[in-house]
Amino acid sequence: MQKLKITKLTPHKQTDYWTVCEVEKLFETPFLELVFEAARIHRENFNPQEVQLSTLLSIKTGGCPEDCTYCPQSARYHTGVENEALLAKEEIVAKAKLAKAKGATRFCMGAAWRGPKERHMPMLREAIAEVKALGMEVCGTFGILEEGQAEQLKEAGLDYYNHNLDTAPEHYEKIITTRKFDDRINTLGKVREAGLKVCCGGIIGLNESRKERAGLLASLANLDPQPESVPINQLVKVEGTPLFEAEDLDWTEFVRTIAIARILMPNSHVRLSAGRQQMPESMQAMCFLAGANSIFYGEKLLTTSNPDNNFDAQLLYKLDMKPEGSDLDFATILEQQEQEMTDYIAEHGTQEFLEHSHPAHFAGEQTSGGCGSGCGCVSDKKDDSGVGYYKA
Repeated sequence: MQKLKITKLTPHKQTDYWTVCEVEKLFETPFLELVFEAARIHRENFNPQEVQLSTLLSIKTGGCPEDCTYCPQSARYHTGVENEALLAKEEIVAKAKLAKAKGATRFCMGAAWRGPKERHMPMLREAIAEVKALGMEVCGTFGILEEGQAEQLKEAGLDYYNHNLDTAPEHYEKIITTRKFDDRINTLGKVREAGLKVCCGGIIGLNESRKERAGLLASLANLDPQPESVPINQLVKVEGTPLFEAEDLDWTEFVRTIAIARILMPNSHVRLSAGRQQMPESMQAMCFLAGANSIFYGEKLLTTSNPDNNFDAQLLYKLDMKPEGSDLDFATILEQQEQEMTDYIAEHGTQEFLEHSHPAHFAGEQTSGGCGSGCGCVSDKKDDSGVGYYKA
């Protein structure tokens, strides 16, 4: 593979402009060669043994007026997600403290709005300030921002604002009709003007073509400056949403997408985001090799499930990785979690622990990302330790 010609810009290395055709050519690179090149570029810019841990909390769930065809929080679809009130500041801060204790260094708050109303801003500012005071980075994803709102969030202590492009410009109207692709770009402009860092990525598996996947990655890479964080999500198909019957992508196509994101955006954190619950350990390890160096760390991503902390800690421990920016290591995190489990069982008994900690497993429902905590979650596939269920 020919070495990419890159120029040094601040704060990223990047080419002057990536065309969709150039990115398509990267998709056509032999798989192992592509992963090797991405790993090489990753090592030039990051410690490959470190992974940045972010925890995502839905502070306002359900009832969103938008029609994003992948989203169970849209009020237009019947998915079982209820319209809930905004969480109290005290509950948000308590969740942030727990996330920090488990090794997370960034706390992300998400709200199912088209955008925040002015009446929401005082509580958001207070919650941001208190989480920031814990010594964590703070990220918010609150939708489309009006004039002056980004500055208010920045003043309160927000570090990052998440606003994903979701998909390529030419595929966008097939996925969302209640806002335009340019609305996303405009909000990102407000965020940059306010001096906030940008977290911006997309979703793979929205029935897009490979050319459209290339278009998404080109759009992200051509942002100036490039996003500091780039979450790459695999569609989590939720019954009741229009994309529930979307065609599955082969796992190699997802890994290719991670690798190309790393090549195009060498100084960005590439986050292995939604969809990990359905990914076996081996696939996640391949994504880390291909340049992913950030994950969402916690048992839920807004409304969809995510591998629990114990499963993630065990996987990352096996891969000899360590949390970026944290004094903890995964051996210590596993010891802490084992002690928490032991203390809980001593106080409440094994049965209550199982029902409290792993209700889906205990009910006999097959789930992915088995917990590995010793509670009884076992693999139903001999060679797939990333899939487990509770077996009494």
